Amino acid sequence: MDYVEGGYLFPAYDDKTAQGLQSLLPIQKSYGLNIDWIGPEEVREIVPGIRAEGLLGGTFSPEDGHLSSLKLAGAFYRLARQAGAEFHFETKVTGFELSGGKVTRVLTDQGKFGCSVVVNAAGGYGREIGLMVGADLPVYPDSHEAGVTEPIQPLFNPMLVDIVPDEQSDNYYFYQAKEGGIVFCITPRPKRMGTDRRSTSEFLPMVIPRMLNLYPRLRNIRVRRVWRGLYPMTPDGVPIVGFDRDVEGFFHAVGMCGQGLMLGPGLAEFAAAAIVDGQDFEIFADLSPYRDFSGEELLK
Repeated sequence: MDYVEGGYLFPAYDDKTAQGLQSLLPIQKSYGLNIDWIGPEEVREIVPGIRAEGLLGGTFSPEDGHLSSLKLAGAFYRLARQAGAEFHFETKVTGFELSGGKVTRVLTDQGKFGCSVVVNAAGGYGREIGLMVGADLPVYPDSHEAGVTEPIQPLFNPMLVDIVPDEQSDNYYFYQAKEGGIVFCITPRPKRMGTDRRSTSEFLPMVIPRMLNLYPRLRNIRVRRVWRGLYPMTPDGVPIVGFDRDVEGFFHAVGMCGQGLMLGPGLAEFAAAAIVDGQDFEIFADLSPYRDFSGEELLK
């Protein structure tokens, strides 16, 4: 999976950003996160070559990390097959059959599949699947583009996250994968709502100047490829996890807001315990499909 525990670093070059990052520390620490404010000298030590001019410091969480999502998905697939799971690729869900308020079959363009439980984990298409059983989930996908460079010698370990917006974009991040390539992604402004996953010509001119401004050592590295994926967003930036109240046996696990790689494994354990053993968890109240969605994500 190429896991690298290099930490997350949020650098600050102005007082507003510094104060905003520092104001979040009490909340982050209250949940047990190992994170602190570090000064400019330590930032430069952790990320040699980062732009020193105007650097005030940053927040750093050394126990965070990054890995290859492609290899992780492959590992999950192999383990699932070993446990007896079946996979049906290129199979589109078209609806569900219900009997007495219970889900009994999944309808697809490749036939029907009998079931007693359905997990709606359709990502950017989670609202579409929910509507098939009358559940209008507030999951609205927007597309983000990412890229990776050719592999190079190690430069730094942390993921660098710049939260200061400009006229074309909001936050962006980049990190050096274990195999040496620099992986990078940006949040465009305005958001590109919908499920269009075609790459665009605007991505690289949007993200590269910002990356080079923060870390000039990247200027001579060649981009190997780009791609575009979906962030299934909710109004409050929090996932939707829990049983449908109208259809027995229908469980929602959607709206990961671009954090599915981090949240998925843990939430899957909760979901499995709820579905198989009937366990209930306190966190389900905060993630309920029927909660008040008026909150707002603090660190975007």
